[in-house]
Amino acid sequence: MAAAVAMAPGTLGSLHAGGVRLVAACNAWLCQGLRLPGSLAGRRVGPAIWAQSWVPVAGGPAPRRGYSSEVKTEDELRVRHLEDENRGIVVLGINRAYGKNSLSKNLIKMLSKAVDALKSDKKVRTIIIRSEVPGIFCAGADLKERAKMSSSEVGPFVSKIRAVINDIANLPVPTIAAIDGLALGGGLELALACDIRVAASSAKMGLVETKLAIIPGGGGTQRLPRAIGMSLAKELIFSARVLDGQEAKAVGLISHVLEQNQEGDAAYRKALDLAREFLPQGPVAVRVAKLAINQGMEVDLVTGLAIEEACYAQTIPTKDRLEGLLAFKEKRPPRYKGE
Repeated sequence: MAAAVAMAPGTLGSLHAGGVRLVAACNAWLCQGLRLPGSLAGRRVGPAIWAQSWVPVAGGPAPRRGYSSEVKTEDELRVRHLEDENRGIVVLGINRAYGKNSLSKNLIKMLSKAVDALKSDKKVRTIIIRSEVPGIFCAGADLKERAKMSSSEVGPFVSKIRAVINDIANLPVPTIAAIDGLALGGGLELALACDIRVAASSAKMGLVETKLAIIPGGGGTQRLPRAIGMSLAKELIFSARVLDGQEAKAVGLISHVLEQNQEGDAAYRKALDLAREFLPQGPVAVRVAKLAINQGMEVDLVTGLAIEEACYAQTIPTKDRLEGLLAFKEKRPPRYKGE
């Protein structure tokens, strides 16, 4: 790596100029005690900072099949760690029916607490965000609560929403938004922070803030253009247009669209299928792949290739890599431990 940097002044060598070191970001992401070459610094590459403490978050009332933990005190967010063949999948279920799952102060606080807990949990392999309220994913901001805020309170609260959504975007494992209903404003911004979005054809999605004489404040003006392109994102935001699942799939806003089922959870079931596909893969490799893609998309190609090279280097000394080669030789499924 050092030789590569030395022989390419103005390319890899230019990574020294300004910005935050990629080594810090990658080490924080992996939480594995691994190190990138100290010579590599990321230009325009923001660090991912992970909490190091576990804050237990309980799940919901009546146990469901495959669920191990339930909410004991507050019920607006149910955090479930799935078991058996789904072990490693965590489901964040928004359950604020009386407010159409809108983003209240309490819900934001609970989301923040849950995300902080999941950041450093190495047993977590994939996170699904869904609604437990039929027909609603998240209706956006709690406008009744917002109407009671003074002008000086609105800005700081929107900043909290943005920070929590950013934390979700920066989770080190794959995240999937299962959109089985309405996802407007902050609800769509929440989904945009996830790596993958799946939706029922009957779902409705849109950044509708301009109808209220404001703009998206939870990352929508930045993530929507990155997802579907600048021109179309401007059109949708300027018009406050709402798309259904088929339209969202057509413009690239979601990856999969499904006909809704009688239970109203078609998107969640698809998300679960996708999460199961991720489970057999090497945990370190999946985390590093996410890091390489996310950081690489924010820089030029040359810098992105340097990020890929540095991230690849993280997988070489792992026990999982050796286990993968041994399993291939012995013609058996690998038994990865995330080490």
